[in-house]
Amino acid sequence: MTEGFGFPFGCVAAVAAVIVADLAGATGHPWYALVTLGAVVLAVAHRSPPLAATAVAVVAWALHTGFVLGRLGELTFDAPARLAALVLASALVTGLLARAAVSTSPSRVSTSPSRVSSLQVRESSVRVRESSVRVLRAP
Repeated sequence: MTEGFGFPFGCVAAVAAVIVADLAGATGHPWYALVTLGAVVLAVAHRSPPLAATAVAVVAWALHTGFVLGRLGELTFDAPARLAALVLASALVTGLLARAAVSTSPSRVSTSPSRVSSLQVRESSVRVRESSVRVLRAP
């Protein structure tokens, strides 16, 4: 995922997660939506910049409190809403820590045969170009 696409992707994924959870009965069992939204926040935090991931976590909380805990988009600020904020913040921090751990790990250089052969092909094509230039410039 590119750096600038994390927030829009996360918002669309969060809306889709709430719709699927609602169809599965999340209004009666709010944990359905909270688990799916937590997974979305975790994935976005792992693959996106921290600001975009934080914004997706806020949108996910608003979707959960407005359409799962409350109805018709009315935000609620009771104990279940605080628990949802805690769960989504935990998913955010876990994803950001995983992103930091992966980005600081040493990368391995691939020495696969396909990479080596492509280097050899490039080198030989450069030689062909150089020799054709010499032939064309010869008196």
